Amino acid sequence: MAMDYFTDERHESLRAEVREFAEKEVRPQVARMEADREIEFELSREIARRGWIGVTIPREFGGLGLGHLAKTVIVEELARVSGAMGAMAQASQLGVAKVIHFGSDAQRREWLPKFASGECLPTIAVTEPESGGHVLGMAGTARREGDEYVLNGRKVFVGNSHIGDVHGVVFRTDRGSKGLSAFLVESDRPGFRAGTVGTQGGLHGFSFGELVFEDCRIPVGNRLAEEGQGLDVAYSSSTLYGRLNLGAVALGIHVAVVEDTVRYAEERVLYGKPVNQLNSIALKLGEMQSRLMTAKLAAYHASHLLDNGKACDAELMNAKLINTEYAMDSARQAMEIFAARGTQEEHNIIRYLRDATHIYAPAGTSDVQKLRLGQVATGTYGKQWSAELADLASWAWTELNQLESGPSAVSSVSGASAVSGASAASGASPAEELYGYGVRGVRGVRASRVVPLSAAG
Repeated sequence: MAMDYFTDERHESLRAEVREFAEKEVRPQVARMEADREIEFELSREIARRGWIGVTIPREFGGLGLGHLAKTVIVEELARVSGAMGAMAQASQLGVAKVIHFGSDAQRREWLPKFASGECLPTIAVTEPESGGHVLGMAGTARREGDEYVLNGRKVFVGNSHIGDVHGVVFRTDRGSKGLSAFLVESDRPGFRAGTVGTQGGLHGFSFGELVFEDCRIPVGNRLAEEGQGLDVAYSSSTLYGRLNLGAVALGIHVAVVEDTVRYAEERVLYGKPVNQLNSIALKLGEMQSRLMTAKLAAYHASHLLDNGKACDAELMNAKLINTEYAMDSARQAMEIFAARGTQEEHNIIRYLRDATHIYAPAGTSDVQKLRLGQVATGTYGKQWSAELADLASWAWTELNQLESGPSAVSSVSGASAVSGASAASGASPAEELYGYGVRGVRGVRASRVVPLSAAG
């Protein structure tokens, strides 16, 4: 089994499983999805049922507990076959972040097992029609009335907008930067509805539409963190999950571009020989391969650092920047090799270019990433979320390694709130079925430490 510096047998076994699913279940549907341009519900639910949305959820809550590198592998392999399904998986994995990072013990126990099993698809919704990426400019409101909040406003460009079951939203509760708060809103709440799907030039099958809140009432218990922490929820989720997730989608598309172009150059005969023997074509293939290798290293390195609790905001930004830019560059270069055939749908290159373009803006355009990296270079970058939430971001991978080290392994997971009593999930989880482990290895996270079964009271 081929492994590299960052992946181990667990990651590569997972890769083989996701690739088999993508080839057998997703690829036969891609032409239909491209032609129909409708939201793909069934494949999305099947991906969720396989437990892959819960890859960063600790096993304590029924998740696969394999961490961010495994998440990158899952998204990459799905996007290699269908950018839309890669985007779908990453969008709900992004929705997991807010509950892991800012959920109360009760919220984690309620929601994480549902995300992990695929019973419930989460989303995160921050962008508004007028303010766009300027989070502090949002106008949607959450008004406190007794034990409830009343939500009013619209969110746009929401990943999995029309298939999500619970939406993590940020609304204004007061003025200023401390006037934003985050909430969980179930899709069956009165006053909530999915709005327009919108038109998309790519990622056909993925929903990236509008959510509408009209006097939507939710209990105070649906608020994430404290009132006024909505900006932290939005920024941390985008930084720690969003950039890397989108980089992984671009990486998968990039892999497909290179594979298809290499195959075409082997099969296309011109001047009596395959065109890959022409120096001009070989040069372009070499440039594409170099970009792909560099992009993969950027994504895997950032994932590895995040799993190991290292400060890595800069690496996460760079992973998004390098992967989106390089995927589009290679897709454009593939068009030069395919020439007119590159515009034909059956050759897929035009689809890859469309899909890669859709990854450019979310979680910050390339200019945004460059601006932040410039701040890193000059020492003016602000709060580093990978350091601030290191214990929570690395929770799943830390727990996995402690469990595999034996029942006596107990180490710090400071910042993870206490979760006592029996496991939040029951029965065989997807993790147990696929990998022979599950939620029973650890009963609780107490006193900010992972407590082995033998020590849990």
